Amino acid sequence: MAVKTVSTTLFTLAALFAFAANSVLCRLALNVERVDPISFTAIRLISAAAVLLLILSIRTRPTAKHIFKFGSVAGAFYLFVYAAGFSFAYITLNTATGALALFACVQFTMLFHNWLNGNKLTNIEKIGVLFSLIGFAYFVYPELGQPSLLGCLIMGVAGIAWGMYSLIGAKSNQPLLDTSSNFIRLMPISIVALCWLYFTSDFSISPAGLFYTLASGVLASGLGYAVWYYVLPKLPSSLAAVSQLSVPIWAALGGVMFVGESISLHLIISSCLILGGILLILFSRLK
Repeated sequence: MAVKTVSTTLFTLAALFAFAANSVLCRLALNVERVDPISFTAIRLISAAAVLLLILSIRTRPTAKHIFKFGSVAGAFYLFVYAAGFSFAYITLNTATGALALFACVQFTMLFHNWLNGNKLTNIEKIGVLFSLIGFAYFVYPELGQPSLLGCLIMGVAGIAWGMYSLIGAKSNQPLLDTSSNFIRLMPISIVALCWLYFTSDFSISPAGLFYTLASGVLASGLGYAVWYYVLPKLPSSLAAVSQLSVPIWAALGGVMFVGESISLHLIISSCLILGGILLILFSRLK
């Protein structure tokens, strides 16, 4: 039992690190190397699908018909909305701001889903929701009328999509096959997007930009999401939700270390209110 617990903990930490790394790699690709968001999204999805397909071919040699028995159209759709929204939002958001907006909306989505399924809020949980909403309003208010407001809204949509994708993943019995199938379903549209860019624009990407994009696809997305789908069924839903709240912190540190960004007092206060409110909700359910 202890070995399984340690293994699950290590895999969970690896998945959370991958989530934070995606934010940093996306910022490095889009804002430092000037990779366009369509190219980043398409190459990220294709490379993730390729590495997962390679792993599957080594392990099981599945046929295309067999692969598409797993995953789902809904899972692939949410994955695409998340990946595209993530890339376009980071044009105007810094690493920490984007990660906070993303994972706050992930938690709101999962909490709302639980509420719709009959899990009523206690008074403590209502206070937690109120704190989070106040924090989110404070977080967004300075962005009103600025380009980054659109980035926050797009990242919010991406967060909702990732929340739905995580809810689907919590029911997975074959995490590697489900994750692989979802990514493989998105290969055609990704290839079409790259071809369209190649023939309609001055398509170019620097070696460093390509490296960051491939690292995001192969390591942080393909392998990272497969690991997340693997651990989700093993984690209590409340613990899975709490663990994701650490991602904005790791992403913020990554932004400072690798992208040269700063952390503002406004972001710190917003984070404390939003994440503190959500933690209050989640911890009240552990009693």
